[in-house]
Amino acid sequence: MKSTKQFWYGVAIGILGVVLFSSKAVMVKLSYNHNVDPVSLLLLRMLFSFPFYVVIAFLYRNQNIHITKTTKDYCWVVFFGFIGYYLASYFDFIGLIYIKASLERIILFLYPTVVILLNRLFLKQRINNLQRAAIGVTYLGIVITFYQEIEISGPEAYLGGFFILLSAITYASYLVGSGWLIPKFGVMKFTAYAMIVSCICVFIHYSFINGLDLTSFSREVYLLGFLIAIFATVIPSFLVSASIRMINSSNFAIVAGLGPVSTIILAAVFLNESLTLLQLFGTLVVIISILIVSLKKGEKV
Repeated sequence: MKSTKQFWYGVAIGILGVVLFSSKAVMVKLSYNHNVDPVSLLLLRMLFSFPFYVVIAFLYRNQNIHITKTTKDYCWVVFFGFIGYYLASYFDFIGLIYIKASLERIILFLYPTVVILLNRLFLKQRINNLQRAAIGVTYLGIVITFYQEIEISGPEAYLGGFFILLSAITYASYLVGSGWLIPKFGVMKFTAYAMIVSCICVFIHYSFINGLDLTSFSREVYLLGFLIAIFATVIPSFLVSASIRMINSSNFAIVAGLGPVSTIILAAVFLNESLTLLQLFGTLVVIISILIVSLKKGEKV
């Protein structure tokens, strides 16, 4: 009975984490209504998140301390922090200028397929027949979804989709790298270090563009930046980690399928966005295919 309750509790907090993560794109789109640029909004997200990850890094400073780490290991942490949270977030925020929040989440949802392709390219891991078919159908679903969006939103949708795809690729690269670094550092310690690196990169980027002025934003932008940092970054990152520990990654992959759905619903409520029936069909194709890819990782055919 206890294990069953724990499982459903894990499912519940996993759903909450996925929904909170999904709210990020909606809040970013709302922020753009207040004349803020992507770098400034990204700065506020990292500025409010930064203290939490510094505290986490301190609390978990002794995690896996018995495992020897080289200077090269720390260099890789810096590299993957740079691409996995700085570049991925930067590309994502730029893409959201040109594309609907609902479509952003659908494209980002491609990252498991990119992970498989990168593992094949760099780590020589085999792709089984079911994965090949699912990956092909996934990208077919993206084509179906975008086919009408070009007619509705114009050529800018291509640009937005391109940046969001770059975000998915850079985030997938981070996941591939974290696969062999996390056992050395521990998940909490590695994540905190990577996020701190990302925050510093954003601070440097912003200082080159806008100097050190942090007082020029509207009250709404500060509020949305805070909400993005706390409720769409820090809190869901812990909820998802806890959920995966309680229900395992395969079961969480099913829960994660709610991500695009929740974004579509939130975008409809807060942004008045809508998708056509054909786009909804393409979304369903993508979600089902990604779930197959996620659940069948490592199986041999």
